[in-house]
Amino acid sequence: MNDLDLILEAAKEAGELALSARESGLKIWSKAGGSPVTDADLAVDTLLRTQLRAARPDYGWLSEETADDPARLSTPRQFVVDPIDGTVAFMKSKPWFAVSIAIVEDGRPVAGVVHAPALDETYAATLDGPAILNGAPIAPSATDQLFGAAMLGDAKMFAHPAWREPWPEMRIESRNSIAYRMCLVAAGTFDAAVALSPKSEWDLAAADLICRRAGAALSDHKGREFAYNRPVPLVPSLVCANKTLHPLILSRVGHIELP
Repeated sequence: MNDLDLILEAAKEAGELALSARESGLKIWSKAGGSPVTDADLAVDTLLRTQLRAARPDYGWLSEETADDPARLSTPRQFVVDPIDGTVAFMKSKPWFAVSIAIVEDGRPVAGVVHAPALDETYAATLDGPAILNGAPIAPSATDQLFGAAMLGDAKMFAHPAWREPWPEMRIESRNSIAYRMCLVAAGTFDAAVALSPKSEWDLAAADLICRRAGAALSDHKGREFAYNRPVPLVPSLVCANKTLHPLILSRVGHIELP
């Protein structure tokens, strides 16, 4: 079984487990730092770690719900996994959560799957093929101006009075899962997604490849591309958009110095 088929199969099984666990009733608590986690997050992580590492024992492992092992830094390839991206939506019985699985080599994703089980949407890509949604190729929108654009992000942030230039009127919506937001941009459902807060590699890796293969652009707010399997797996921000809007957004946010 090739890498993409392996992670596709695993993601779909993980999605079924997540939905079943939610139906049965969740145990919820807070992690250090205050973000919520459920017993389903851990169960899905265990399922994926057991299956994927058995299939590819020489691959490293980086997951939100597994204690980090620096041994991953010296492996030829790595699984980069968010078992349930969008835990808040998952807890609240909303559909906007996803299982995100990437395979990374030399700092770049080479296969990626973002599976939203409650929506029956499976996004996937490899380095040498198109980005697909449920088997059909996807592409970003052709929107060429920010006025009237469909934006995923924090409406309060865009409305803040401190901007050098006020943002134009846009349709702004939110989706809990970062990976799913990026896939919605890749598929042209939304025009852009902006987050000016730190994101983890497991939020981004699979959707990064899907976006690039679809023809979208993504970077941090200063235009720097992402690299994966780093010692500290964090990036400062996310700007994801079609290739026309991406530089227009960077021109508005690139001056910001984030902590």
